[in-house]
Amino acid sequence: MSYFPMFFNLEDKKILVVGGGNIASEKIEKLIQFTKDITILAKEINQETYNLIKNHCLMFWQKAYISGDIDGFDIVIVATDDISLQEKIFNEARDKKILVNSVDNTKFCDFIFPSFIKEGDLTIAISTSGASPAFAKHLKIYLKDKLPLNIDKFLQKLKSLRQTLPKGKERMKYLDSLAKDFFKNLK
Repeated sequence: MSYFPMFFNLEDKKILVVGGGNIASEKIEKLIQFTKDITILAKEINQETYNLIKNHCLMFWQKAYISGDIDGFDIVIVATDDISLQEKIFNEARDKKILVNSVDNTKFCDFIFPSFIKEGDLTIAISTSGASPAFAKHLKIYLKDKLPLNIDKFLQKLKSLRQTLPKGKERMKYLDSLAKDFFKNLK
């Protein structure tokens, strides 16, 4: 079954990352582009995770996971290859309505991380529903290379116009024509 593509506002959402190794640092690097309300829980962390915690003023709990540690969080990322811990956290989260991502184990996931491109307000997500994260990564590289260099500047212009022009059909028509012309002029 495929995953539903959805963009989720992380404002006011508390995130817990369980684990401190390479996979944890990869997930944290993605998350900090959208929120800084991230807590890392791990007995040990690698240098990359340490740097992310330090550079972005993230919370760090140096300890092993115990039941109840997910209380107060909205999302939990289990970035460890301990399958029994992934299952334990996933099952605990069911009763508490907390979303869980267990890295590389869709059996214990409510959602998966897409590969994505972020250029200012533009975010393009790519997913193979777990079939091949490597393919998604390389498609991301391919697509990123095709993006116009001035795309963020153009989006800022459109954003400003949306905020200043009165709502209605005329605004929609005008903004649509600007977007159409932007892509026409790329050719």
